[in-house]
Amino acid sequence: MRYEIRSNEMTKARIPKPGRRARGSATGRPVMVLLDLLGRRWALRVIWELRDSKRLNFRELEQATGASPSVLNTRLAELRESGIVLHDEGTGYGLTPSGTDLLMRLMPLHDWADAWAKR
Repeated sequence: MRYEIRSNEMTKARIPKPGRRARGSATGRPVMVLLDLLGRRWALRVIWELRDSKRLNFRELEQATGASPSVLNTRLAELRESGIVLHDEGTGYGLTPSGTDLLMRLMPLHDWADAWAKR
């Protein structure tokens, strides 16, 4: 069994960023980097649970998503570092203006999926 110690810098280096390699893209094209970030476990679910200007604390997000605390913590850190989610000690987690814009741009996919499911 191999154990790995991750520093904060190592974790930040793994967060997808435009211009850096990401799953499916050696060049770091922004759309591929975004798909890498959103394709990570529970990322889309976190964004979905924070829709409609909801503010949730960690426990509420944990219950709403079903994610383990460690995975949820990692995902929230990635989404915060990417400027999609923000955290305020008093009110909890919420979407940034950029995160709200992203969610609105994803809604046509939601509509398409509903129509697709009815076929």
